[in-house]
Amino acid sequence: MTNTNSGLRKPRGHYAKTEARRTAILEAALEVFSESGYRSGSLRDIAKRVGTSDAGLLHHFPSKTALLQAVLNHRQQRDRTFTDVGAQDGRVALRGVVALAAHNADTPGVVELYATLAAEATTPDHPAHAHFVQRYESVREAGIGIFERLHQEGRLRSGLTPARAGVLTIAVMDGLQLQWLLDRESVDMSVELQAFLESIVDFGDDWSWEEEAPQA
Repeated sequence: MTNTNSGLRKPRGHYAKTEARRTAILEAALEVFSESGYRSGSLRDIAKRVGTSDAGLLHHFPSKTALLQAVLNHRQQRDRTFTDVGAQDGRVALRGVVALAAHNADTPGVVELYATLAAEATTPDHPAHAHFVQRYESVREAGIGIFERLHQEGRLRSGLTPARAGVLTIAVMDGLQLQWLLDRESVDMSVELQAFLESIVDFGDDWSWEEEAPQA
């Protein structure tokens, strides 16, 4: 009996290899865009870093705009590994936000790329415009959810609504990033963010910003 699926399904090893190559391209593109900016960063330089040709790169990402969108999504997915925005304890979610700020201090090129792109993307015809509109919407929504849980626990300071706390937190994070990019010696993003959060949330005497080790 003839197998009608023969030749239609690629081997699993081929899929894994393709995904590994895509990830390598995204990491290289993030490096190049961080070092040279999106407009100056070349596809040829990205291809060279992963040992492929321009045509090989375009096989995975058909245009520079498509590659930028994939890079931004890739970075956003990595950021999510630091924060559990759905944590039952809102304080745990905020601990992850502070950890993300500390991590960003180790990747100045990436932070600079994001700050530059976010400013440029306010123009509707910028290739990253839709991404940043969606990003801020989702971050605001996640922040409001965190502060809503804290509000229900009576931990949000008087006079603040969850919506306002979410918007203010984003503004503080973005402002700290800009100040840090201009003078990295005068600003510690994670320390200042932690201080701000403590000014709007009652974390309680039993709280620690250090993540607790799992019980044996």
